[in-house]
Amino acid sequence: MEKQSIMDQVASSQESVSDYVDLDAYFRRIGYEGPREATPAVLNDIVHAHVLTIPFENLDVLLGKPILLDPASLQKKLVHDRRGGYCFEQNGLLLLVLEAMGYDVAPISARVKLGYARGEITPRTHLVVRIEMDGSSWLADVGVGGLSPTAVLKLELDLPQKTPHETRRIVRDGDLTFHQALLAGQWEDVYQMTMEQMPLIDREVANWYTSTSPKSRFKNLLMVAKAAPSGVRLTMLNDEFSVRDANGKATKTPIGTQEEMLDLLAEHFGVELEGSDRANLPVIRG
Repeated sequence: MEKQSIMDQVASSQESVSDYVDLDAYFRRIGYEGPREATPAVLNDIVHAHVLTIPFENLDVLLGKPILLDPASLQKKLVHDRRGGYCFEQNGLLLLVLEAMGYDVAPISARVKLGYARGEITPRTHLVVRIEMDGSSWLADVGVGGLSPTAVLKLELDLPQKTPHETRRIVRDGDLTFHQALLAGQWEDVYQMTMEQMPLIDREVANWYTSTSPKSRFKNLLMVAKAAPSGVRLTMLNDEFSVRDANGKATKTPIGTQEEMLDLLAEHFGVELEGSDRANLPVIRG
């Protein structure tokens, strides 16, 4: 079957994805000023800059706003409005950017496994990016919350790969491929993949469940995360703000009021809500 480009799945009338993606604005957003050739080094630098700049967050879900995945909406929210988003937004934007730069990319579906037993079936509601380049396969993921890799990963089995934050590896168990992170000296599953592609229509369905189902964690928890320099990670889970250092030690601070939460969002994650969004953002306890 002939492979569709990312933009072919969105709007077949467009001649090229580069006609639809404002690379200059995206690079300004993430503070990237390097070369734009489609190389492994450039890919790694872009992923690193993205994860350290654009926060993972589900605030619009809690505010009852629709999560839109078309190119214009992704760029408006994450680039021009300087907001964050979750995997379908973050990696959806990355797919567009990388294809516009000339990378051979594919959207891959995954099941988040962190905190779950390997045999437990979780929904296939995660999106990652596979890149084929120089005869090798690579994995990029700028949208898996507080564990978004700050480097691109080579899809080579059983190879520990150091990143500016946690060490990662890719392993197999039967027909399944697992992305793992080394946490507190133990390898933990982050998510599992079959390497099946996730076309836009499948992402739309999974996005609808994730953003609207009463059973979705994203409807019941406030989640914000961003990587910081020197191996530090910042997270906000409900009414708790956490700073985790490069050694995995976390300093946790309770959030007492909505105003404190809004101040933390602005100071540490660069998210500044306005108008009714400021007034309506809930403080979720526990």
